[in-house]
Amino acid sequence: MRDRTYKNIPQPQRDGQGGVDTGPRNIELDIQNPDLLTPPVTDHGTVPNMKFSFSMAHTRIEEGGWTREVTARELPIATTLAGVDMHLNPGAYRELHWHKEAEWAYVLEGSCRIGAVDQEGCNFLDDVQKGDLWFFPKGVPHYIQALEEGVEFLLVFDDGSFSENSTFMISDFFAHTPKSVLAKNFGWTLEQMENMPEKEKYIFQGQVPPPLESDRVVSPTGDVPRTFKHRMHAQEPIRFDGGTVRIVDSRTFTAATTISAALVEIEPGGLRELHWHPTDDEWQYWISGFGRMGVFASSGLARTFNFQAGDVGYVPFAYGHYIENLGNEPLVFLEMFRNPLFEDISAMQWMANTPPQVSADTLNVPRSMIEALPKTKHSVVR
Repeated sequence: MRDRTYKNIPQPQRDGQGGVDTGPRNIELDIQNPDLLTPPVTDHGTVPNMKFSFSMAHTRIEEGGWTREVTARELPIATTLAGVDMHLNPGAYRELHWHKEAEWAYVLEGSCRIGAVDQEGCNFLDDVQKGDLWFFPKGVPHYIQALEEGVEFLLVFDDGSFSENSTFMISDFFAHTPKSVLAKNFGWTLEQMENMPEKEKYIFQGQVPPPLESDRVVSPTGDVPRTFKHRMHAQEPIRFDGGTVRIVDSRTFTAATTISAALVEIEPGGLRELHWHPTDDEWQYWISGFGRMGVFASSGLARTFNFQAGDVGYVPFAYGHYIENLGNEPLVFLEMFRNPLFEDISAMQWMANTPPQVSADTLNVPRSMIEALPKTKHSVVR
């Protein structure tokens, strides 16, 4: 048990108000969430929880790796998108499967091979590495296999109630189909099917695949018309004084027809400017660093949340918010939307392009302050 008189233990105190917490408490969580323990004075009212950590999610451990998910069951406000964190050991498979939802993915560490065949029989096969994306439309069957270093990746699905435990797997499908039907369908004999699995394999160990070219299959209908892979880190970022932004939507990654995203990097002391999204909720995945997000929910309601690596955040559409780097290293996170196009509205750009006296009169500030604002969007400031 820690000594509760230790000077670095945070307390719910601010400007002579509050007091010392002498009761049972989880000090580690209080340290990670200082703006929940001692909120800014601008926080007010009841605002739903907008944070859940993958570290608090149930982990499913399999022969070839592990997986865990954050869905609307873990974070009830997150109704539009759900996320899965998955690791595959070298050579391990995420078996042949398909979903009712579209799948968007970001490689966090390592590398893997991904393959798919669409409804026309056109195929896709490629290797992806850290910083790359892939997108599989709903219903398109695919598989994932780790290369020699193994792989960890984030999967995002366009339905908040999605569950990785409810996907369609070929081993499960065949295990629940009479072998006489399989024999008639594929021209196999019963003897040839003796060792077929009796239940789903899901994640299982295999051998590291051969070089990509020797693994390719030539389909008579050719390759998919639009690649399912995008090299996000190879994309030139939009640079600002306080950091960078890489936007990927259907204009830059044409296969991604239901999900758009931005990879944001905020330098120490920087701020993802005050903004909101006009049509779609924002689902976030925090990759590195430490920061806070302040959310304005209208009618005087506001709440501040702290985030670090492995956390998931969520902001309903039209809610004004900002994200501030509180650490001494870059704050890196993904913001994602169930929309083929990325859209946001900048509070600063809005004011700068409104007659200056209107903004000055509304905020009780000199007109010169408004006239000095830039008329172009500055997504990250310092």
